[in-house]
Amino acid sequence: MTDLRHRPHTEESTADLVRQATEQISTLVRQEMQLARTELAEKGKRVGLGVGLFAGSGVAVFYAVGALLVAAGLALALVMPGWLAALIVGVVLLIVAGVEALLGRGQVKRGTPLTPNQTVDSVRADLNQVNEAFGERNSR
Repeated sequence: MTDLRHRPHTEESTADLVRQATEQISTLVRQEMQLARTELAEKGKRVGLGVGLFAGSGVAVFYAVGALLVAAGLALALVMPGWLAALIVGVVLLIVAGVEALLGRGQVKRGTPLTPNQTVDSVRADLNQVNEAFGERNSR
């Protein structure tokens, strides 16, 4: 591929210019597609982390409910010192579940939507630059 910026100003045929433009656009599209794949992979990782945190909060809620049920059972069975410990464990697990749910929601929000806006903007800017270069070349 030839870089037009570093070539001496010689008159080239239209066929050469079209061939060079085709090569450059083809390379540009391949590079932008690779960038889009990389961006999508990064966003997918964030969504996966968020889903994992949501799953962790579900497990914590499951154990919290179990501990709260044990606490209620112990409280009903003549208020023994063990119920307070079970109640404290249940409350702590609910707090952990709440924190995990909030963190998971934040990760999912940061990972969506899965549109690579920066890549689209970059392609548009590159195509505008190519159009401007052809406009200058044709006006000579």
